[in-house]
Amino acid sequence: MQKLISRRVQDIVKEYLNVFPAVVILGSRQCGKSTLMRMMANVMPNMLYLDMQNRDDFAMLSEPSLFFRNNVDRLVCLDEIQQTPELFSVLRSEIDRDRRNGRFILLGSASRELLQNTSETLAGRIGLIDMTPFTYDELCDCNDFEINKFWLRGGYPDSYLALSDDYSSLWRESFIRTYIERDVPQFGFQITSRQMLRLMLMIAHSHGQLLNSSKIGESLGITHPTVKRYVDVLEQTYLIRSLPPYFANIKKRIVKSPKIYVRDTGLLHQLLQIKTFNDLLGHPVFGASWEGLVVENVCSSINNAEFSFFRSATGEEMDLIVQKNGKLIAIECKASTAPQLTQGFWKTLDIIRPDRTFVAAPIERRYEMHDNVDVLNLGELLCALNEI
Repeated sequence: MQKLISRRVQDIVKEYLNVFPAVVILGSRQCGKSTLMRMMANVMPNMLYLDMQNRDDFAMLSEPSLFFRNNVDRLVCLDEIQQTPELFSVLRSEIDRDRRNGRFILLGSASRELLQNTSETLAGRIGLIDMTPFTYDELCDCNDFEINKFWLRGGYPDSYLALSDDYSSLWRESFIRTYIERDVPQFGFQITSRQMLRLMLMIAHSHGQLLNSSKIGESLGITHPTVKRYVDVLEQTYLIRSLPPYFANIKKRIVKSPKIYVRDTGLLHQLLQIKTFNDLLGHPVFGASWEGLVVENVCSSINNAEFSFFRSATGEEMDLIVQKNGKLIAIECKASTAPQLTQGFWKTLDIIRPDRTFVAAPIERRYEMHDNVDVLNLGELLCALNEI
């Protein structure tokens, strides 16, 4: 039996329930949304949890208006809400009839129908929360936490908590196959399963690099606008993250294309057939994988901030730029226990002039490399950013 790990988003859900009549939690499949609701139901006796994929639960909503009014004093949680798009208009009417906050929680794996219905039907009535797989700050206090295990397997609960690396790999392989065979057709992709797998493989090989839609399109036999559309959908379903370039009042010409990452390092490694941490150590993606781990955990864990990267046409670059509370923070990612910084790094600092600079590396503890330049591990980085 798997252990239950507290999720950071739980406090955000409670806060949103005090502000909105309905809260919608969006996230990729198997990231832990249903488990979170069951954990919350244990401490919130007025919650009524219904799974729209369960026949008995679905039958309760055969007369939805009557059901909602009969349970007007309950916090109703509807899981897999994208399975019943006809409920959105009923929910809108019910919320408009009684605008009390904290009435509904809607859970859904991102889909075209869910995104469209929440934005059009329930606009102004809901608070949207994105939920990710496990992040570093959710796992680091566990007694058996290992950063290398988290890095290799990624944050999906069934992958991270698997009994072995082999079992974890089997789960991730099944997840990717299910996504391609079941989720892709729901988005109206005019692309075969084989082509979609090739697209995901090409993105994995481009992890941490600039998106080159023309090159990918030529390889797949599709146009670059089509590639961009598919990439947008992969981003909406939380499989990839595109990081925009940082623009400032800089005279140098800068790169305008986004960088792309497979959001979960476990899925990245599965696509590249990396089975063990030793395999990762010897793979060309090693450095980019560490960069992706840092970028995803910073972007998922730090609130009220903007994220980008910097790269000039002449080669100066910075992996991650965080703008928070009027401060500009530069972050360089180095997958080394003894990181070495190039002359280009110092030139970049002269160009963007950040308020703080951090080098994120897999080290034991923080140390100062230079004035206003600290080298720290991922946990220390997240703490430092939260304090800004």
